[in-house]
Amino acid sequence: MSRQIRSLLSALSVVLLAACASGPGGFQYQMPQQPEAASGYTDKPGWATSRFAVAAANPLATDAGYQILKAGGSAVDAAIAVQMVLTLVEPQSSGIGGGAFLLHHDGKAVVAYDGRETAPAAADEKLFLNAEGKPLPFIDAVVGGRSVGVPGTVRMLELAHQKHGKLPWATLFQPAITLAAEGFKVSPRLHTLLGLEQHLKKDPTAAAYFYRPDGTPHPVGHLLKNPELAAVLQKIAQQGAKALHEGEVAQAIVDKVTRHTGNPGRMSLADLAGYVPKQREALCHDLAGAGRDFRVCGFPPPSSGAIAVGQILGIMARTPAASLPLQDGLPTADWLHTYAEASRLAFADRAQYVADPDFVAPPAGSWLSLLDPAYLAQRAQLIGAQANKAPKAGAPGGVKMAYAPMPDQPEYGTSHISIVDAHGNALAMTTTIEDAFGARQMVKGFLLNNELTDFSFTPTSADGQPIANRVQPGKRPRSSMAPSLAFDKANGQLVMSAGSPGGALIIHYTAKTLHGVLNWGLLPQQAIDLPNFGATGAPTVLEEKRFPAATVNALKARGHEVREVNMTSGLQGIARGQAHGQPVWWGGADPRREGVVMGD
Repeated sequence: MSRQIRSLLSALSVVLLAACASGPGGFQYQMPQQPEAASGYTDKPGWATSRFAVAAANPLATDAGYQILKAGGSAVDAAIAVQMVLTLVEPQSSGIGGGAFLLHHDGKAVVAYDGRETAPAAADEKLFLNAEGKPLPFIDAVVGGRSVGVPGTVRMLELAHQKHGKLPWATLFQPAITLAAEGFKVSPRLHTLLGLEQHLKKDPTAAAYFYRPDGTPHPVGHLLKNPELAAVLQKIAQQGAKALHEGEVAQAIVDKVTRHTGNPGRMSLADLAGYVPKQREALCHDLAGAGRDFRVCGFPPPSSGAIAVGQILGIMARTPAASLPLQDGLPTADWLHTYAEASRLAFADRAQYVADPDFVAPPAGSWLSLLDPAYLAQRAQLIGAQANKAPKAGAPGGVKMAYAPMPDQPEYGTSHISIVDAHGNALAMTTTIEDAFGARQMVKGFLLNNELTDFSFTPTSADGQPIANRVQPGKRPRSSMAPSLAFDKANGQLVMSAGSPGGALIIHYTAKTLHGVLNWGLLPQQAIDLPNFGATGAPTVLEEKRFPAATVNALKARGHEVREVNMTSGLQGIARGQAHGQPVWWGGADPRREGVVMGD
């Protein structure tokens, strides 16, 4: 038995951090000892629990979810507590000023809750074009009010709570309110990102909160208090999502967006008041694994994540690479070649077809046409011995092209939460404000998103053909977020919850982890620990200093343009397993970030 597995088994008997007290007065949040996890790459042991588990990107957020689950809360209850704490302690990645996709399983059905931001009613397809009709430089578009979409996270969570919550809504805000009022210790990751950030200081409100008078970020361990956010969260706890979408807070958001000097946006009070989260049908497809078949469910458009992940893994399953094992604990050059080729094919389809389904029809009448087994087999036949750096989109169902492919554009940000509760519910939720620190605009203690930059800056091709993911009023921008739930096809039992931040690379991080667990038989932590890799376009990217020179050279010999770069995923994963004949939940958190897993 390996040392890692022994440590995972021993975790079954460990009491993790502080438990919550639940007496006659109801739930009482207990502030834990505040950890100061190291930044950079920190080995994680993996975790094992028997009844429930929560995995999130910051120990304080994980602990909040743990205490809610300990008090009898549902997976959705815990996710709400986690998200509110992440708004405070991981403001660079997600928060109440952004959007989220939540994939939920109640033991019977999978439902997708869409809290994606929307374009204001006054937005149009020229939003990100300059006076000469040319696309703005990315950062010029981001910083200010122009890029801010109508936030949807809180309204979406409210909808999910109405259907799946067990504890009172107000109870779920106790951890974040307490931490905001009494203070939390600045983590190494937050400190590091603040030190690298060039634009946040341009907003006086954000500068006064995140930085010292001399302009340097607060040091690691500094006790940072946010009474304004505590007050906003208290209002939301008492009044529901309308406390954010109407009244004083909504007016503050609109003022911040529309009155920005030099880069104002177009949001109105009516946009905020009129935001409606959507309940969608999850996008599920079959996947052959090691020794058994799986049913993998992900989020449908406006996210491209489930389609791209499903295409990559589905194409690979129809190639000899499907049976290739790890070699010395790493993917081989042959496997990576096939993976990169499958990725380019998937990203060509993504650029051609995927956008908000309320504005853009799916090819051949169904998004599942892109995951049809015959279509995937056809695409797999295009993979040859040499790299094809510019494959074209396919034609599922013989569809005729109606849109031009979207040019490559930067994508950033995000956080992921995976939870299984003691009541038979599970979820995967990916949440974002897009770029690090969003639009760099702070309102009443929280940051606003820059999600509109996920639209194509260019509305049409050179010949005037429209791009599916162009800006339109009320439209939801295309996303790469890929919250995923995997099931044993034979019995319908949940096998795994997983997801990651990372912009367009979310697709690769999630695909790697799913393949690692379902095909290579790894534990979640082992799969997460694998080096990152991927291809969104011509270059094949590998996580720097993680692959031997022989692998890199073998890929180059097959025509790959290889770039070794820092690939900072933030994966969280929980998978069903066995230990000593007893069922357990194996948990994993990315060593590249500060996340942990907790449970009983």
